[in-house]
Amino acid sequence: MASRREIEIKFRVADVRALARKLRGAGFRMITPRTHELNTLYDLPGEVLRARKELLRIRKYGSEWTLTHKAKGKIGRHSSRVETETGVADGRKMDLILRALGYAPSFHYEKFRAEWTDGKGQVVVDETPIGDFCEIEGTPRWIDATAKKLGVTEAEYITKNYAGLFLDWKDSTKSRAEEMTFKAVATQERSD
Repeated sequence: MASRREIEIKFRVADVRALARKLRGAGFRMITPRTHELNTLYDLPGEVLRARKELLRIRKYGSEWTLTHKAKGKIGRHSSRVETETGVADGRKMDLILRALGYAPSFHYEKFRAEWTDGKGQVVVDETPIGDFCEIEGTPRWIDATAKKLGVTEAEYITKNYAGLFLDWKDSTKSRAEEMTFKAVATQERSD
């Protein structure tokens, strides 16, 4: 099990192909092509983890399963929090274990993710049901330098997680979707 400090920012992406060209031009190489990712957040009754600003997640990325805990973070110009994660052989069985311990799924979100690196940090491009985003993860100085190379200003930095972005999106669109999945968002848009 690995624990590490995750330091990152997100920003909105208007054109995924144009961003890929910028990344290549800045010396990045793709390490994982566009891959489907499904995330399930878990919490205890009364939203104990949410109240503590913690996160417990099972992620299926392609065919790989991961269990992640994120501690309460610090928000400044960058998001920073301790992340502990481990691979899981069978996410469905891990779900049963968490449920047996009193946890229940609290939120589902999905996206298509491509991963890039320049050998010093990581950039991921996420195509989500509520729009496209990019995450830059590394040291604060590297994040800022990479953002500048990509033409992203500090004013465009986003430090919220996807659950927070989804709630903002719901508020601005008045959507009644309860999950950030392609099906839930498309179904809700058709019924509105």
